[in-house]
Amino acid sequence: MSDHEQLESQIDQWRGYVQRRRAISAGDVEEMEDHLREQVTDLTSTGLDDDEAFLVSVKRMGNLDEVSREFAREHSDRLWKQLVLVPERADGGTNPWRELGVVLALAIGAGIAVKAGIELIDDETAIMRNVGLLVLPFLAGYFAWKRKLTWQVAAALLIPFALLAVVLNVYPFEPMGSTEFLAASHAIVALWALVSVAYAGGRWRSDARRMDYVRFTGELAIYYVLLALGGGVLIGLTVGTLALVGVDFEPVLEAWILPFAVPGALIVAAWLVEAKQNVVENIAPVLTRVFTPLTIVMLLVFLGAFSTAGGLLDVDRELLILMDAVLVLVLSLLLYSISARDALAPPGLFDVLQVVLVIAALAVDAVALTAMLTRIAEFGFSANKVAALGLNLVLLVHLAWSAWLSVGFLRGARTFGPVERWQTRYLPAYAVWAVIVVVVFPPVFAFA
Repeated sequence: MSDHEQLESQIDQWRGYVQRRRAISAGDVEEMEDHLREQVTDLTSTGLDDDEAFLVSVKRMGNLDEVSREFAREHSDRLWKQLVLVPERADGGTNPWRELGVVLALAIGAGIAVKAGIELIDDETAIMRNVGLLVLPFLAGYFAWKRKLTWQVAAALLIPFALLAVVLNVYPFEPMGSTEFLAASHAIVALWALVSVAYAGGRWRSDARRMDYVRFTGELAIYYVLLALGGGVLIGLTVGTLALVGVDFEPVLEAWILPFAVPGALIVAAWLVEAKQNVVENIAPVLTRVFTPLTIVMLLVFLGAFSTAGGLLDVDRELLILMDAVLVLVLSLLLYSISARDALAPPGLFDVLQVVLVIAALAVDAVALTAMLTRIAEFGFSANKVAALGLNLVLLVHLAWSAWLSVGFLRGARTFGPVERWQTRYLPAYAVWAVIVVVVFPPVFAFA
């Protein structure tokens, strides 16, 4: 790598660090970068090499956390305006009122699709299979509009959406069969992976965009839960008030409000994540530091539950299903915490806790895998068992290599970059497995 390329790489890392200080807007980051480059140029003209000039310039820029706080204090009026529902438009940016109109139109469209699906499809299991197809295309549409996707990329996205729709509705599933439930649940994962392509603006190979999508997914879940809790309180108060005057509001609630509010809130929550991501500090560091030690305790409790369950054949089937859910939760927590970590920071106590979390999850996964293989050897194969076994194997590879890379980072043998890149580059494995379960499992197991 040439000296110039190394300098550009260092400036890229510095810019990424500054951008995570949410009180500093994108325009101010560019201004700070220009100032940094001017200082580097001035210092190199005095005889310093690029690396020395960069380090001295960054030192002169001061502590960025303090800069962020000072900036927020001095520009509190602008920061407050950014925190309201519709911020002022930045130069060259999209009209926020226009974006709000697009978001509301898509949210209403998702509600209409769900309502029409309920009215036209007189089959609860069929609605269950298609719920992702009724809602997620509208979310993908928002990002396609927001990222200004080319027609080629948009058309390429429509093809897998259409293929999944054909598979989910043409396959002759046995009513309430295992393959139908597996196809419906795994289709959500496959569709969510397709939405990531729209979110990334077609740059689906970019590690940075994939990690942004991980962060977006976590924050979307938080916003959605908050909207759901707030909406639930309002609905509860409305139902209670109307009941006191003899009005039964539940038929209207079930027939109209919920079919529109539940999918519409997802689109609105996505917009809120997008709109506020550069305003306030990411909530991920706080959540991960609270829930990582609690999750470690939970995993240790589950290991204790396994040890007292007797033989592996005696392990309850529901317990194994619960273990898969816990492992997925652990993976989500791991990804979310990595997405929020400063890649330039040295190893610390929280990194040690993460390694403990991953190792505990590996132990649980190993026990669960052994129990599953034992049950398969004793009772034979089934769609549910093979799907669970496959998911555990995919998780095992992910967690094992994450542990190996993280231990190397703690020992100083490597930087944090490989740990982060492994997460984003392995994520497509889950989408591939989901597609296999949706497309291959039903005919293999006779659609039962």
